[in-house]
Amino acid sequence: MTLVKALCLGVLVTLSTYSTTTPAVAAAQAAPLIERSKLFGNPSRAGASLSPDGQWLSWLAPRDGVMNIWVAPVARLDEARPLTASKDRPIRQSFWAPDSSMVMYIQDKGGDENFLLYGIDLQSGQERTLTPFSNTRVEIVNVSPLVKDRILIGLNNRDARWHDVHSLELKTGKLTEIIRGDGYAGFIADANFALRMALRPNDSGGYDFFTVRNNVVDSKPVATTTLEDSLTTQPVGFTTDSKTLYWIDSRGRNTTALVAQDVASGKTRVIGESARADVSNTMSNPRSGEIEAYAVNFLREEWTALDSKIGADLAWLREQLKGDVSVTTRTDDDRLWTVAVDPVVASPSVYLFDRAQRTLKQLYVSRPELQGAPLQPMHTLELKSRDGLTLPSYLTLPPGSDANGDGRPEAPVPLVLLVHGGPWARDDYGYDAYHQWLANRGYAVLSVNFRGSTGFGKQFVEAANLEWAGKMHDDLIDAVQWAINNKVAPADKIAIMGGSYGGYATLVGLTFTPTAFACGVDIVGPSNLETLLKTIPPYWTAGIRQFHQRMGNPNTADGLKLLKERSPLYKAGNIVRPLLIGQGANDPRVNQAESDQIVSAMKSKGIPVTYVLFPDEGHGFARPENNIAFNAITENFLSGCLGGRAEAIGTTVKVSSAKVPEGASFTPGLEATLK
Repeated sequence: MTLVKALCLGVLVTLSTYSTTTPAVAAAQAAPLIERSKLFGNPSRAGASLSPDGQWLSWLAPRDGVMNIWVAPVARLDEARPLTASKDRPIRQSFWAPDSSMVMYIQDKGGDENFLLYGIDLQSGQERTLTPFSNTRVEIVNVSPLVKDRILIGLNNRDARWHDVHSLELKTGKLTEIIRGDGYAGFIADANFALRMALRPNDSGGYDFFTVRNNVVDSKPVATTTLEDSLTTQPVGFTTDSKTLYWIDSRGRNTTALVAQDVASGKTRVIGESARADVSNTMSNPRSGEIEAYAVNFLREEWTALDSKIGADLAWLREQLKGDVSVTTRTDDDRLWTVAVDPVVASPSVYLFDRAQRTLKQLYVSRPELQGAPLQPMHTLELKSRDGLTLPSYLTLPPGSDANGDGRPEAPVPLVLLVHGGPWARDDYGYDAYHQWLANRGYAVLSVNFRGSTGFGKQFVEAANLEWAGKMHDDLIDAVQWAINNKVAPADKIAIMGGSYGGYATLVGLTFTPTAFACGVDIVGPSNLETLLKTIPPYWTAGIRQFHQRMGNPNTADGLKLLKERSPLYKAGNIVRPLLIGQGANDPRVNQAESDQIVSAMKSKGIPVTYVLFPDEGHGFARPENNIAFNAITENFLSGCLGGRAEAIGTTVKVSSAKVPEGASFTPGLEATLK
């Protein structure tokens, strides 16, 4: 028997026996199968945005199968028309010009993340490339309610490492350089487009903050941070009158507070805080720029109003709408809002809220095709690490497995540990297509905010320093052990899956703890931390000191040793469980070589691996047909390892750009679809 047969068939026999004898799994199998296309195909609509003058509504919707920008008068939504005609790559975000005459969007090519800025005139329909440069990544510096004919942008077309600030005249497209960005991580401008502050990385891994006067940066900083506050302290912006500067600030405390600083005196006052989690979001008045509400997100996002009228409106919206409510856009006169509601067990939807009339009009449901589908609730958890940290986590169970609704299955079910990317990011509560998809296939799905995840205070972030494949991985193993101890999942029926850092965590799981997981799915995950740091995009230069101090410094003997020790590539020979890898050929963050080299190492040792490569994708799969194809492969791969059910791959791979350089025969049904 070959190694691959020993691995895959051995697991399959065990799990097939398990799946036919467990009532919880049988109940999940009886639920209607949700088609992949309904979860991962184009939504009906997304990204609703009100024009500043309140006359227009724009959104994203399919045009000839590709997400494009549509627009309609707010008073006559039945007159909707498309503004763009992208044929290959979906447009994923857009925003209005401050004078409401133009809708703008940023777009890259094939996932290379060299984003350019485009604008479409609302009346003529003419589309222009506003930053017509090659190998350039645009950043939006400021859009102001006071300056209607211009915006501030950053361009790295002169030096790929740094973004120079330019004024962009919207009607003519004229660009005027304001200040060069050499050595600076960013700039803050006020509502009159005067640059007021510059951020520069320092040797300690933090930032120095400098006052800018007449486009000249002062020589001495007015504030500074070290590594511990680098991810949790930053200026948010000025009020329109420039009298107040807001900060998200963790200096002298653990969790970030919302701080208002009087510009004239320099005095500060805390206006929002929580001992459990960071201030995560704010709502600002569209005209004055004053912050009127803030959010804190420990397990779920909770809003606190600083303005009584805003508080009353938020309370009324929560009474009217079932689910978590968030305000997404506001008109300049603040009469109209777009409001998103997430019920978790149904597709999110968006409403138009008229504050003056106290009326709500549903604009759309993102995925109406999910109506009546057996979507499952998400359960919040506070797990404990072996050294006492609280790990905020989320669990979704298969349909029919939790009869009494207590968040625990009646009998153990196979589990997928779904690891978020970053790692300086977090998992959140809410509707999640991956949770719903995997639960529908018969798996419990567990997402864990391991140490290093953001939003839970700087001590939680700092606990991850130099702990890649160390204590960060221990947290994931501890969460898995919780699931085993609490009879959520059997020890031999657990998979690990994730993208970016989550892909790295998958590779760590299969190399550092080879028998902890039945199989793994790595999506654009780095395999070698040394080569990862050598190939980061040039515009990440400002953060390189942080990477070195949080991951390991390749310029020192000890740091290089640590990076190699924590790189799955060097432990590829330890892999004894099936592995599926997905990679975008144009990924600027995690180069294709990261996947190529571990596939090569496994192949040289006769270890099976299925490798799927997308030549027109970058860091993740933006085109729905590619995402659907990879997920089709994934669920059939997981079925072979964990025993859950799977929708047939069908033609999904053929209609995508997917190539399978290695291991098509190792995933059930894949090889046949390639013929």
